[in-house]
Amino acid sequence: MAKILIVDDSPTETYKFRQILEKAGHEVLEAHSGEDGVKMTKANFVDLVLMDVVMPGLNGFQATRQLSKDAATSEVPVIIVTTKDQETDRVWGKRQGAVGYLTKPVTDTVLLKAVERVLSGEVLV
Repeated sequence: MAKILIVDDSPTETYKFRQILEKAGHEVLEAHSGEDGVKMTKANFVDLVLMDVVMPGLNGFQATRQLSKDAATSEVPVIIVTTKDQETDRVWGKRQGAVGYLTKPVTDTVLLKAVERVLSGEVLV
C-alpha cells in the first residue's frame, strides 16, 4: 500500500491514526513537529502526509506551504487533519497547498476514505 507520514505533536492522535492506517495495510512514519515533517517528507519519499495544524514551532499551514512550494515535495499530497474547523481555516489550508481537510475527531471510515481518494488523485478541498 502507501507510505504515509503522520505529522502531529499529539502522541494520542498519532497512535490512533497509525493503528487505523496500519490495519488498512499502509506503512506509517511519524513526525512530531512541522520542521520534522518537512525533513521526513524530503528524506523518505512518502506517498501522502497527514498534517496537524496546531503544533509548536512551524505550524501545519507553514509546513504544508513549504512542501507544496518545494520542487522536491510539491507532488506529495497533504491532508490537513486538525481541530480547526472554521471555513477560513479550510480556505487557508487549500491556499497553502493541501488537497484535503479533515476536522478532528476523525472516524476510521472518514480517514480511510479520504486517504483512498487522495491517493487515487482526487482533490478534496
